[in-house]
Amino acid sequence: MTRIVDVHGNPIKTAELRHAQTSRLGALHREFAQHPARGLTPARLARILQDAEQGNLQAQAELFMDMEERDGHLYAEVAKRKRAVLGLDWTVEPPRNPTAAEQADADYLHELLQDLDGWDDMLLDALDGIGHGFAAVELEWLLYGREWMPKAMHHRPQSWFQLNPNDQAELRLRDNSAEGEALQPFGWIVHRPRARSGYVARSGLFRVLAWPYLFKHYATADLAEMLEICGIPIRLGKYPGGTPDDEKATLLRAVTGLGHAAAGIIPETMSIEFQQAAQGTSEPFLAMMRQCDDSISKAVLGGTLTSNTSESGGGAFALGKVHNEVRHDLLASDARQLAATLSRDLLWPLLVLNRPGNPDTRRAPRLVFDLREVADMAAMATALPPLVNIGVQVPVNWAQERLGIPAPAEGEAVLRPAQATPAMLTGRHGGRVASLAQVLGPRYADQQALDKAMAALPAELLQQQADAMLSPLLDAINRGGSEAELLGALAEAFPDMDESELTEALHRLLFAADTWGRLHGNLDRIG
Repeated sequence: MTRIVDVHGNPIKTAELRHAQTSRLGALHREFAQHPARGLTPARLARILQDAEQGNLQAQAELFMDMEERDGHLYAEVAKRKRAVLGLDWTVEPPRNPTAAEQADADYLHELLQDLDGWDDMLLDALDGIGHGFAAVELEWLLYGREWMPKAMHHRPQSWFQLNPNDQAELRLRDNSAEGEALQPFGWIVHRPRARSGYVARSGLFRVLAWPYLFKHYATADLAEMLEICGIPIRLGKYPGGTPDDEKATLLRAVTGLGHAAAGIIPETMSIEFQQAAQGTSEPFLAMMRQCDDSISKAVLGGTLTSNTSESGGGAFALGKVHNEVRHDLLASDARQLAATLSRDLLWPLLVLNRPGNPDTRRAPRLVFDLREVADMAAMATALPPLVNIGVQVPVNWAQERLGIPAPAEGEAVLRPAQATPAMLTGRHGGRVASLAQVLGPRYADQQALDKAMAALPAELLQQQADAMLSPLLDAINRGGSEAELLGALAEAFPDMDESELTEALHRLLFAADTWGRLHGNLDRIG
């Protein structure tokens, strides 16, 4: 019987795949978040980050979830980066120089993944690791006939995990023990993107964003307090001396009510005056918030102009294009890391569970995202023809790859250039133009005869006439020199060039061609 092993060589018992590992840990399913972002201070934030470095990931994971939930700008920037991967095409490729069996394995896995439910959701869940440092998707397997397939793929909160006290790089499930429970092989897709180097607890991008998030929300709270104080005029109630306490209370209620209801009653002996609101400006708070938002955008997307335009508006488009190129580098990095994770944690289990034999992990099929940047088709169409005309050898495969146009299969219909019809030519310009058109074929045999006569002209004679005219310039070129010297030599040689013989020959050729065309064009019209 063939033994099934994971990528590390550990044996797998298929009976354990029938039940999700977390189904045995009911306490995790009944756990509620503590929302550590509530009342967050710099000292408390530093303590949460330090606890995570020591293996307790729960508070840090819950804080990161609160940050994404409470800060709209942070959420939008992270969502842009995650969803960019969803727009990429992908394929399953065999190893280099594949055998027939290896190619068949790759084709088999490609078909399985195309029919896999929840593919896009799983990609988003796995990319959640960009912020947290890791993301865990639990696989729930089911045997369909003779094929093992993921019945469901569940994203599990990062707060459910802890670090192995003896190995800071190993994730384990929290089970109320000091060491935690090791993850079941073939039961998880564990994506650990390298947003930054370090252990799992320190590799998440949200650790970089935690401080801008905190300072931004301090500025937001201060701005709200300033608006509350400075945005409403001061209302002063005046009462005469000796006023009893109950009438003072009546005046206070009237002054307070004017701030919301704009109406109230007071005794005739009392009065209310409106004083000018305290002078203040929101610019310092807004500047602090903008600075924090810019820091978040730079950390997540590599720049600010993929989300914000410059205040002046000048150069925003050009700078945005440059920033978008930086973002493509991040996209390529995210996609390659995700492809490696899925090749290890999803494609390999599908292969060894469903295909006979025990394939070598080094020769296993792998998932590949299409990261080619398609060139501007209009720019390529303008640049390529002149290059080809001067002799530059451009491979067809390279041009098709740059333009994102696949090579046609054998016998597949392809687009072809439109050709002029006889009606299109004769309808507008009559027989004279039609008599000179090659596209009309044998009907205009006179044009073909004229073309043959032109081709039969002795090339040696024309070459001698051209050499006689260009000899002063050719002598200057043979002597060498800079471009400026050659241009000067051309200016000096031009008056001495003898083009009389060549001019006479061209006059005769044009006269013969014009006469030939007129005669045969008129004959066609008469006939």
